[in-house]
Amino acid sequence: MTGVARTFLDLAELLDVAALVAVGDHILKRDRPLSTLDALTEEVERAGTRRGVCTARQALELLDGGAESAKESELRVLLTGAGFGPFTSNFELRDDRGVFVARVDLALPELRIAIEYEGDHHRDREQWRRDIARRRRIEALGWIYVPVMQADLTDPRTLLGDIAAAIVRRG
Repeated sequence: MTGVARTFLDLAELLDVAALVAVGDHILKRDRPLSTLDALTEEVERAGTRRGVCTARQALELLDGGAESAKESELRVLLTGAGFGPFTSNFELRDDRGVFVARVDLALPELRIAIEYEGDHHRDREQWRRDIARRRRIEALGWIYVPVMQADLTDPRTLLGDIAAAIVRRG
C-alpha cells in the first residue's frame, strides 16, 4: 500500500496530464483534502528521472483544489493549454445586494465570463428547467455564459473559438 502522494506519482506513468490533473484536483479538494500540494511536490521532486515524472511536474503546475469534478479539471487544462485563463474554479456570482445567484465551474471574473460543463445529468427534464432559469439569472447579471459538453472536449475547435470571441467582446 502506498500513500496518496506516491500514488499520484505512480499514476503519472499511466495517465496523460489532463487525467492526472483531475486526480490531483481530487486529492487537493478544498472541503476534504487527501494531501497537500507540498506533499505532492516533494514526492515528485524526490522521483528524479523516474518514468512519468515529466507528466507529474506538468500536472503540479495546473492543480486546483477548487475543482469539483474530473470534467471541470479536464476543461480547465484544455483551456489553459490553449492560452486562456487564469480561471477561478467554482466562482460564486452574487447580485448587487450580495445575494447568491449561482456558482459556476470556471470563471474569468474580471471579464464576466462563466464557463460551465454540462454533463449528461443536465438532460433530465427538471434539471434542464433549473439550468435554463439559472442561465437566465447569470446572463441578467451581465455575464457571458458558455456551456460546454463532452463533444466540445473531444473536438474543442469551436469551443476555443467561442471563448476567444467572448474574450474579444469583453476585451
